[in-house]
Amino acid sequence: MTSTTPTSTDIDREQVKEIVCEILEIDADEVTETSLFKEDHGADSLLAIEILAALERNLHVTIDQAELSRMVNLQGVYAVVGEAANA
Repeated sequence: MTSTTPTSTDIDREQVKEIVCEILEIDADEVTETSLFKEDHGADSLLAIEILAALERNLHVTIDQAELSRMVNLQGVYAVVGEAANA
């Protein structure tokens, strides 16, 4: 058995999605990996910061606020959280 470095696929995507949906106050079936938080779900910059803080708190990772520009949809969030988890 070989050991591998964790990747963004190793993060708990369901937990990440749950956190995002809770902050945006939407049902999980309303959001897709590519739907945009701002345009499709009415998120503003304050909600984006709340998402970042909740992810840090719940997943025990540190995310630079500069990464907010990439966190526009679930795909971006998965990538950022995966990178933070591997840092």
